[in-house]
Amino acid sequence: MRSTRPHEPNAQSGQTPLPKGLLHNLRHQRIQQAAAPPRPRPRRPRRPPQLPLRCHLREPPGPRIEEGTIQDPFAHCEALSRDTPLPFFRQLVDNLRSSADVPPITCIVCDGIMTFPLKVAKELDVPCALFWTPSACGFLGYSYCRKLVEKGLTPLKDESCLTNGYLDTVVDFLPAMEGIRLRDLPGVVRTTNPDDFMLNFAINETDKAYKGSAIFINTIVDLERGALDALSKMFPPVYAIGPLQPDLVLGESAAFPPEFEAEIKERGLLLTWTAQEKILRHPSVGGFLTHCGWNSLLESIVGGVPMICWDFGGEQTTNCWFACKHWGLGLEITEVKRAEVERLVRELMVGESGKKMKSKAMEWKKVVEDAVTAPAGSSYMNFDNLVNEVLLSKFQSR
Repeated sequence: MRSTRPHEPNAQSGQTPLPKGLLHNLRHQRIQQAAAPPRPRPRRPRRPPQLPLRCHLREPPGPRIEEGTIQDPFAHCEALSRDTPLPFFRQLVDNLRSSADVPPITCIVCDGIMTFPLKVAKELDVPCALFWTPSACGFLGYSYCRKLVEKGLTPLKDESCLTNGYLDTVVDFLPAMEGIRLRDLPGVVRTTNPDDFMLNFAINETDKAYKGSAIFINTIVDLERGALDALSKMFPPVYAIGPLQPDLVLGESAAFPPEFEAEIKERGLLLTWTAQEKILRHPSVGGFLTHCGWNSLLESIVGGVPMICWDFGGEQTTNCWFACKHWGLGLEITEVKRAEVERLVRELMVGESGKKMKSKAMEWKKVVEDAVTAPAGSSYMNFDNLVNEVLLSKFQSR
């Protein structure tokens, strides 16, 4: 029987530290074995050869991504719900399997909401691990959507529920989210339509997560232990392997109205793209105004920077609630008015709350650093476990 507890470090486990380049190599479909340990341990897999990719695929139908344009998440999710990319993924797999210089396919890793590869993994009899890119608390929020529907909390009765205080209803039956309000759960619950596509997409995709061989999340055990515990009781083994930082997001161009650029000209710097992680690590940065997307929030934690949180949608509302109420890292913007924003900025930069948050941010920064430090860091060991217990399980048995 597989363990359903979050995988945590065990300094006595005898596991070999991963080489620094392993994550990079996995991204390029090759895995290199760690050096032999100084003491006996279970047999490690032999090193598979480098995997050259020379596959030419027909372009799949569906929405195209043009440089400099804003993507339509609804259109992409709608295509995924119909398994539109599945034939093209099968074509890729067939090309790999028919190539004489390519080793056998031993595992599949896919995005948590791109679950069509699960069907191919079943056909090949190989493990398929799902990478859920939100926070653990965000993923947990989506996982509770079905229960919220069953309890009659969503869909909303009518649009008046958006403004009459109904969203302040405390949801008291969700493990690891005690005291959370309906408004703090992922934005898909704010619908009046029982056939709302995004609400049902969230329900259907989290239901499919049960079919995965494992789930791994870009987070840290000590930061989201409660959410990870709850997820581990619901799904296959859950591995917290964060923070995964470099090269997660590509630069994009952006256009702003000329009057906006003129307004901030002498008192602000406007860039279409910058290395956010490097900026947040700079000692002169005292705070970060963020929409609470998980990558940005995690980068702020890595940099030891407290936040002003202005969530926009999706699971950002849940991230905001945890950052402000549980992790002691942020102040929430509840009313977007000049005086209120100024008050929060001053409180963050020079107020007592800001000083406490800065201290807490430095504590969490140390926790994150410890998680990725060999040999006993939780994320370090969890990544090793994910590779050996799941991704290479078939390869090791041959």
